[in-house]
Amino acid sequence: MAIPLILEEFPEIVRLQALSNAEHKASHRVLEKAGFTKDGTLRKYLYFKDMNSSRISLRPFKLSDVDDMMLWAGDDRVTQTIRWDTLTSKEEALTFIKDVCIPHPWRRSICIDDRSIGFVSVFPGSGDDRSRADVGYAVAFEYWGQGIGTEALKLTIPQVYSEFSEVMRLQALVDVENKASQRVLEKVGFIKEGKLRKYGYHKGKLVDLFMYSLLSTESIY
Repeated sequence: MAIPLILEEFPEIVRLQALSNAEHKASHRVLEKAGFTKDGTLRKYLYFKDMNSSRISLRPFKLSDVDDMMLWAGDDRVTQTIRWDTLTSKEEALTFIKDVCIPHPWRRSICIDDRSIGFVSVFPGSGDDRSRADVGYAVAFEYWGQGIGTEALKLTIPQVYSEFSEVMRLQALVDVENKASQRVLEKVGFIKEGKLRKYGYHKGKLVDLFMYSLLSTESIY
């Protein structure tokens, strides 16, 4: 571990400190697991440059995305919050793109400078359920806390309502413990409708879920 080595090399240092964005929960957990103590919140302490939203785009997946996709779809930290399992090889990723991503009714790669760093998927209902569609998303770990998921959803919503004229409602189910995903939805304008207790299994664990929704008549924040 680096901490004892640093303290041994610099004997006059008696305190190691780190500043972490208040919204970057993943970074908080890393520090707390290493033994750091949260001293407090420095309110309005500095300006943090968000990712330039003009660099973020959505497009259909391509087979050539395989290497970039492996960087995030092969990361347990990312896949722990979504339905599918971590991809373990380039061949598996190619098959997933070909058999799942490309034929999907509406699955888009979230791109930075046209490189895949995540996904947004929308699955519209059919028959009597055609008024609604389910939303899912994930972003590469290195881009967490930069507002990319929020911007990607803001790009998604008008496209979906334009392409699926009968869809009046977008909805998302979120694990009650997944605070980061809840913040993404709330920042876009989704409304938390309630808790679905013991609603289903996720990675073998029976979980409570929050239901969020955004109607076509409601504004994006």
